[in-house]
Parts: sequence; structure tokens; C-alpha cells
Amino acid sequence: MSIHPSMDQGPLQGYVSGYLDALSLVERLHRLLLDVIKDEFERVGIIDINAVQALLLFNIGDNEVTAGELKSRGYYQGSNVSYNLKKLVDMGYMHHQRCEIDRRSVRVRLTQRGREVRETVKALFHRHAEALQTKSVIDLDRLDDVTGALRRMERFWTDQIRYIY
Repeated sequence: MSIHPSMDQGPLQGYVSGYLDALSLVERLHRLLLDVIKDEFERVGIIDINAVQALLLFNIGDNEVTAGELKSRGYYQGSNVSYNLKKLVDMGYMHHQRCEIDRRSVRVRLTQRGREVRETVKALFHRHAEALQTKSVIDLDRLDDVTGALRRMERFWTDQIRYIY
């Protein structure tokens, strides 16, 4: 059952309904991921950082990037990247340095404290992958199918944005 109002699309009715259900699921999964990270951090006693910031640290990893690259590389999905970077620098999770070539640009990288947070998230994801496999929640072939479908959806949406003008 869909939470979406009927969109009476004739022969596309089922496809539209399935598409809207998939969109809702993607959004719910992202929110659940943030809740899972938040719960893990509460469990291990890390309370000064939120799930969005922890995921950002995980995604940056060993890279040194500019704030602009965070979104273009897919490291950050939110709209308030400057706020989160400033908070992470202030709390000692990230180093920042003005770019020598373009003084307007700031490059960021993880501190030792940031790398420790990254390892916590990495260990959480590893435990989840192991549990998914051992409990036969989803096998690798099905996981590859889901990932492939999501990548195709990403390409479709990206094309819609690029060719709108």
C-alpha cells in the first residue's frame, strides 16, 4: 500500500506507484542510516558529534578535499556543509588550510580524532555487512542488483538535472 495519493496515470499507474514507493524507501533508508549511526555513537559514548558529521568524516577518509569537492564527490548530501565543516574543525575532528593556489578555497582533512570516528563508523558498517551475510538477509548477487538499480536511478536523475536547460 502506497502512502501517495492516486495519480491516475492509466497504463503507467503501477509503475508510478512503484516509483513513488521506491523514492520513499530511499528517503527512509537514509534517515534510518543516520539513526543507526547515532545509536552506535551513543553506545560507545561519543556525544559531541552528530550522525551527519560522522558520515562526512567516514566519507572523507584519507582524502584532502575542498568544501566544494565534498558535494561533487558525493561525500556530503546536505545543504549546510559550511556549518558542519566549521563545527568539525572547532571540535578538533578536522584540519583546515587555505589553498595555496586559490586563497578563497579551504582544504580539509581528518585529524587523529577524526580518523578515530571514521574507524568507529567503519567497524559499524563491517559488523552490519557481516550480519547481513551470516543471517542471509541479502546475498551478494541481490545486493549487487540493488546497487546497480540505484546507480541507474542516480544516472537518470543526474541526466534530468543536466538537460533541464
